[in-house]
Amino acid sequence: MSGTPIVLADPPGPRGRRRILISSIIALVVLAGLVTLALLRLADSGQLDGELWSVFIDQPDLRTLLWNGLLDTLRAALTAMVFAAALGIALALARTSRQRAVRIPATAVVELFRSLPVLMLILFAYLGLPALGWQLSAFWALVLGLTAYNGAVISEIFRAGIASIDRGQTEAASALGLRPLQIFRLIQFPQAVRRMSPTLISQLVTLLKDTSLGFVIAYSELLRSGRGAVEFLGSRYALPIYTVIAAIYIVTNGMLSALARWLDRRQSRRLGGRHVELPMDAAAVAAALPEQGGPDSART
Repeated sequence: MSGTPIVLADPPGPRGRRRILISSIIALVVLAGLVTLALLRLADSGQLDGELWSVFIDQPDLRTLLWNGLLDTLRAALTAMVFAAALGIALALARTSRQRAVRIPATAVVELFRSLPVLMLILFAYLGLPALGWQLSAFWALVLGLTAYNGAVISEIFRAGIASIDRGQTEAASALGLRPLQIFRLIQFPQAVRRMSPTLISQLVTLLKDTSLGFVIAYSELLRSGRGAVEFLGSRYALPIYTVIAAIYIVTNGMLSALARWLDRRQSRRLGGRHVELPMDAAAVAAALPEQGGPDSART
């Protein structure tokens, strides 16, 4: 019974496959027609003229402006990623604690930050904290808002990874005399990272896209830099500039998504869905046990 695969739906038969093929062809034809119609409308309005699209060649300052905007976007995203990961790990550890005084406040923080829109958190950091006496630049207000929201989400991702670990591993480690923090550091955290790495990277893709919200607090990220270029050059250049900005986002996020898929395939090949190795070798146990009761405890 355990070797029987679980089938959620019967595979389509010959008639079903024909219907799927016909529906796919119709959808592709409709999509191609809409794209063609859009291109014809753009051509009629002069938006596809080579003069407009050659602005990136004729205006080196535009290339520099967009490049600096991309660097500012990546700087804010990478900083928020580091802080969000650290906050997520701390909250996940607190939420799995046996102490109610630690677990309940951590749960309240996670639910609060997850329930609020990212934009509200960014605006509160930029406009609300100065009213309390904490003045932040646009960069740190953006980073703080992204960190608060994504840290709460990442903590739930880690917690889900920890919950998926066989309970027998933690019980065995506890029987060996390891403390809860050591169990988390040596057993739960490494496995949770490996299991949830595709989901973590997908969340980081979302974080990178959310840096565009820095537009509302005058942070010079990629989208705001493009808006400034459009205001300077004229609205007729809006389509080329925003198209290039969209392509930059697609390429950058596509690279992160490809990394997530690669990690997912690598994880599937390594684990095969059958068994997860205990990421705690004898050296780690020997290093941890003396803290509990000296070298003699390692022999028990």
